[in-house]
Amino acid sequence: MRNSTFETKTTLPDRAVLVSLVTNEVKRSGIDPEYSLEELVQLAETAGVEIADVLVQNKETPDTRWFIGKGKVEELRASILALDANTAIFDQELSGAQVRNLEESLDVKIIDRTQLILDIFAQRAKTREGIIQVELAQHSYLLPRLSGHGKNLSRLGGGIGTRGPGESKLETDRRHIRDRISDLKQQLDEVTRHRKLHRERRKETGVVQIALVGYTNAGKSTLLKQLTEADVYIENQLFATLDPTSRNLVLPSGKEVVLTDTVGFIQNLPHNLVASFRATLEEVNEADLILQVVDASSERRDEQMTVVDNILNELGASNTPQIVLFNKIDLCSAEQREHLQTDAQHLKISAYNEEDLVTIRNTIQENLTGDTALFRIPAARGDLSSTMYRVGDVVRQEVEEDDLIFEVRLNQIDYDKYGYQLKEFIIHEEPSQS
Repeated sequence: MRNSTFETKTTLPDRAVLVSLVTNEVKRSGIDPEYSLEELVQLAETAGVEIADVLVQNKETPDTRWFIGKGKVEELRASILALDANTAIFDQELSGAQVRNLEESLDVKIIDRTQLILDIFAQRAKTREGIIQVELAQHSYLLPRLSGHGKNLSRLGGGIGTRGPGESKLETDRRHIRDRISDLKQQLDEVTRHRKLHRERRKETGVVQIALVGYTNAGKSTLLKQLTEADVYIENQLFATLDPTSRNLVLPSGKEVVLTDTVGFIQNLPHNLVASFRATLEEVNEADLILQVVDASSERRDEQMTVVDNILNELGASNTPQIVLFNKIDLCSAEQREHLQTDAQHLKISAYNEEDLVTIRNTIQENLTGDTALFRIPAARGDLSSTMYRVGDVVRQEVEEDDLIFEVRLNQIDYDKYGYQLKEFIIHEEPSQS
């Protein structure tokens, strides 16, 4: 449940001027400021904000007082007055002092990129775990900025920046926030413990886990629904779903695996959010196979893939076997298609094309299937006989005197987990015929 100190406010529509500061540090970082600003527009629209204007300033370093230069503050004030805006949204993260100074100068609500993303997550979180994770991230963000967000948190009208803990009078009580953070961490530790136990049970039963990852709005939820006929929420917007959804996927051989949809990634994903969602993101780290879903039609495809790869590396999942699915191929131009890598681990697909779905299932099965092997098991070893069915698909079983002969098309992941019991009984191994 959310904090009981929340208040209900009359919501007025947010009409905002977006602001981007391009510094030397931004240029050196490799982040494309234009792309980042395009993304900020999408984030604002996702949060339900009407965009009145966009201002960009090039400056060597941020101004310690207002973040942007004094002259740009005057220009921003004039734009706000002329366009009847009530909010200014910055594409970079602001300090508490900068927020306070900008509020005093502009007399409107000041929101930075991090707070905007947290606000969207607050709208999207539905499960208890998701709500806890988002609220913890919001409190962690607010605590060092209380002196700067006084007006933001008490300003009437609701809207962005006032969802979740922003709707209570938290700015007056630092101790209350620290206590709340401690309580949320305890709740999240309990959720994490249950999630870990659930993962361990899946491992014990030999369930193969596959994670869908990708940039936000790449089509992961659509693919999950099409592959598994899952009843999941789908919308063409950023962060349409937050909470991980797991469904059984039946492969052509009849074997069932668990396919999990995870939260979409985005560049400059707030560190507080990554920390709070680590328990959820560990589903990726525990996966036996990763399906990276890419919006092949995006002009920023390569940058988005780089962001996903960097986050996977941060999570420690960069060495997990991976299949790249270039989704939305039907929306690509001929030139875009030509520049897409195509091999056994890179597929061009549309989530709505049945033939492509068959190809995905077959490719998953091929990645899980190793060599075909023959085993001679003493008939009295019933425990080993049952293990044979856990390490792959039994193609043939025969009785030969006091032994059982098994021909098995091995599932490489399961064989790595349980095959150590069977290695001394192998009598022949050959390349897979799949």
